[in-house]
Amino acid sequence: MGGCTQNTLVVVVSLVTVSYKGEGVPPGNYGNYGYANSGYSACEEENERLTESLRSKVTAIKSLSIEIGHEVKTQNKLLSEMDSQFDSTTGFLGKTMGKLKILSRGSQTKLLCYMMLFSLFVFFIIYWIIKLR
Repeated sequence: MGGCTQNTLVVVVSLVTVSYKGEGVPPGNYGNYGYANSGYSACEEENERLTESLRSKVTAIKSLSIEIGHEVKTQNKLLSEMDSQFDSTTGFLGKTMGKLKILSRGSQTKLLCYMMLFSLFVFFIIYWIIKLR
């Protein structure tokens, strides 16, 4: 701090307080606590400048934390929606797997016969389409 002496302790909260460090009143001029008017006002001006700087930084941090809070709420909502969609997909896949298990328990010859008939039908359709060209 430029013009402030080593005997001062600067506390910045919402108001600026300059107090003397030590016991009792400092020696010298008792009316202005040993400071020349220009030195004291320089410290006061510097404290005001630092207070304003601190106030602007606190305001910026406050707005940033509010924006982070909104973003967290949005992301939590998105995650809960995804969770419900995954749950429904899991149920759908579970039902499909159950149906496949039932299908696989049936006779294999019946399934093989259906597959062969389907294959012959598809080849016949393809042959017919090529022949008509």
